[in-house]
Amino acid sequence: MHPLDNVIWQALTTRDAQFAESFDEARRFVREVGPLGAFCEHSPRGYASLAGLVGPGGTVGLFLDEPYESREGWSFVVGAPLLQMIADNGIAPSGRPDPNLQLIELGPQDSAEMIELTSLTKPGPFGSRTHELGTYLGIRRGGQLVAMSGERLKVPGHTEVSAVCTHPEHTGKGYAGILMTEVVNRIRDRGETPFLHVRQDNVRAVEIYKRLGFRERKLGHFAVLRKE
Repeated sequence: MHPLDNVIWQALTTRDAQFAESFDEARRFVREVGPLGAFCEHSPRGYASLAGLVGPGGTVGLFLDEPYESREGWSFVVGAPLLQMIADNGIAPSGRPDPNLQLIELGPQDSAEMIELTSLTKPGPFGSRTHELGTYLGIRRGGQLVAMSGERLKVPGHTEVSAVCTHPEHTGKGYAGILMTEVVNRIRDRGETPFLHVRQDNVRAVEIYKRLGFRERKLGHFAVLRKE
């Protein structure tokens, strides 16, 4: 199996194992980190393990190879086709165009602002401890956090670029590309390959990522499920 297949499971059983909760053949991130979970195999046992992990009324976000099909005991909350993209061509994106632009490393003291920005822009789920998964970089204007990007899922040899977002009042300035370039270069400096996930219908973002050297690796499906 390639490290990016069943990537949440791979992360939670390898480099992100310290953030995992488990039950039989299912894993999930602790709630403060995020809602993502996975099972070893897409099977009745996998879903039974997941049910034991999340409990009645609990929700979990899954990356599936096929669109979710109705299953007894589970309710579909929301979902979308999800592209997995990878930057494995060895071509480094161009450097920052503005040498006066300061990128700051974000940490626990910035958590509330990070949650506020991701809640507004909705790049994907982001919790109070998501920043612990890796390095997160931001741009401030007038003291306000207006753009950010960082690292999320980590599997052998690969690190995911995630939470790429810009405040609506500051779009069009190239902040997303600037931040992603720095995050990608830092991942590559460690000898790892960057990858990311994006909704298939987010055409603008997909085009930006392609210009930064990412290619489409596979089409999957994101599904948020609730245990009845």
